[in-house]
Amino acid sequence: MSRHWRGTAGPLRTTGSTSTTSGAILDGDGGGSRGRRSWRPTPFVAASAALHPLLALLLAWQWHWWPVLLAVLVADHAAIAAQSLWPRSRLLGTNLARLPAAAAARDEIAITIDDGPDPEVTPAVLALLTRHGAKATFFCIGERAAQHPALCRAIVAAGHAIENHGQQHRHDAPLLGLAGWRREVGDAQRELTAITGRAPQFFRAMAGLRNPWLDPALHGLGLTLASWTRRGFDTRSADPDRVLARLLDGLSAGDILLLHDGHAARTGGGEPVILAVLPRLLGALAARGLTPVTLACACDPDRNRSGAEPHRPHL
Repeated sequence: MSRHWRGTAGPLRTTGSTSTTSGAILDGDGGGSRGRRSWRPTPFVAASAALHPLLALLLAWQWHWWPVLLAVLVADHAAIAAQSLWPRSRLLGTNLARLPAAAAARDEIAITIDDGPDPEVTPAVLALLTRHGAKATFFCIGERAAQHPALCRAIVAAGHAIENHGQQHRHDAPLLGLAGWRREVGDAQRELTAITGRAPQFFRAMAGLRNPWLDPALHGLGLTLASWTRRGFDTRSADPDRVLARLLDGLSAGDILLLHDGHAARTGGGEPVILAVLPRLLGALAARGLTPVTLACACDPDRNRSGAEPHRPHL
């Protein structure tokens, strides 16, 4: 395998199961389209928003209550912070943390790969996926995609899906307001669409961190937040055995797995951890009768209504 990717740079247009109508984004239960209804805050967010003016009125009426009112305000913001730090939380908005029930019934599973594309690691990942007949979803960073457009096109040409992981992968993203989220996610959306010819349907927050402003920003862009069911922590752990164990422990149909081709940790021998883990993971999935598919394929409403059977991967 060549250490650095060299690919063609021609335009790409895709069809098939990994490319669905832009804006037809499914919620966590696999039903409905975000793009066809107006945005509404969750009851949790709505209650928090209503609490602030109520506290202000109470303070103006009975100013000596301020210690109690301040304690309530602090508790409210602590609750919001806790939900912002919990990647799978749905209290801040729509969040796909597992595949729809119809996909789980078909014994489907999703492998999601973040922080790329990487010119060294991603081609090797693609080769392993092809060898095992498996499909994956790549959450790509807009700036990295702009540096390696041919590699992005190769991902889609191989039948995988590219989704939105932000333009800059900003670690201060939880501090962004509505305009900041729109810019960070929208810039990546335009970049990835221009490169691949397919508009991403899903967004993954950087490290899973967010705030209440993300959900309305995603709704306006026709995107759905996607988190994960289990992750290997392969950017931190250099031990492939431990990473694999985290992914397989309690694994079931409908799970969304998280690995990284960008920012990948290295084994003692210098190998990216994902390359040491992926062959064993794919073999274990096949042995359990689980089929890796893209998020777009698993959430396709036509497939979920028809009960279509998936293609089975091979060892």
